[in-house]
Amino acid sequence: MGKFNIGLVQMAVPDDTDKSLAKAVEMVEQAATMGANVICLPELFRTHYFCQREDSSLFDLAEPVDGPSVKALSKSAARLGVTVIASLFEKRAPGLYHNTAAVINPDGLAGIYRKTHIPDDPGFYEKYYFTPGDLGFRAFDTPFGRIGVLVCWDQWYPEAARLTALNGASVIFYPTAIGWHPSEKERFGEAQKDAWRTVQRGHAIANGVYVAAVNRVGFEQPQGTAGLEFWGGSFVAGPFGALITEASSDHNGVVIAQIDPARIEETRRNWPFLRDRRTDIYDGVTEKFLDKP
Repeated sequence: MGKFNIGLVQMAVPDDTDKSLAKAVEMVEQAATMGANVICLPELFRTHYFCQREDSSLFDLAEPVDGPSVKALSKSAARLGVTVIASLFEKRAPGLYHNTAAVINPDGLAGIYRKTHIPDDPGFYEKYYFTPGDLGFRAFDTPFGRIGVLVCWDQWYPEAARLTALNGASVIFYPTAIGWHPSEKERFGEAQKDAWRTVQRGHAIANGVYVAAVNRVGFEQPQGTAGLEFWGGSFVAGPFGALITEASSDHNGVVIAQIDPARIEETRRNWPFLRDRRTDIYDGVTEKFLDKP
């Protein structure tokens, strides 16, 4: 495979599922017009970030993988000749829900990834809604190249990035919904955002892959919550961690970056981290903590 372009759709999400889907379709078209071959939407783009509170009625927002979001975006992918990554609130079965990313090629669904690491923090009550993924860490073939997809909280875990890279992904996408608690922004805001950016650049370096983080923007405050200010800053890092492009902190928009497999080859030849891994002595990484006598 040769070079290809990726498009990151950074958007404020309307508080209406139909309007959100229409906006996503419009921005996918914009990205394709700008030359993107693989286009990624932010996490749970169909709705406001509902996990700020626990409310059983919000399970009604979920849809099956073959529901309206994938159907609409499949039409766009086919018409535009692009691959679209769409993050869904998946209803798998009655009472069983996932935070799922669908990879949609021009000729149909390439596959899905279900978010593995599920947070449970103030304003991010995802364990109430989502069952941890059971599909493992995967990579997907597209007409343009082999890609991997992880979701938001997964971005803090080096194991997830490593296994996705070992599956042959040339770029790891992280559809994301991350922001500041208003009461914390002044004291901790810049450090939090810097840590978020740094850890993902580290995954790019450690694995010699491109990394694309795709966040939303805007302030969302469901009834009874303090709200979250999503910090945008969607970015692409190259195989040695350098930032290639980065979006603003507060505006809708599409950012484009070129993926060049030759750069992955060059980087891994000169920094052969995969070559020098000692897979014979890593047994402990599967333990929660090494406190056994």
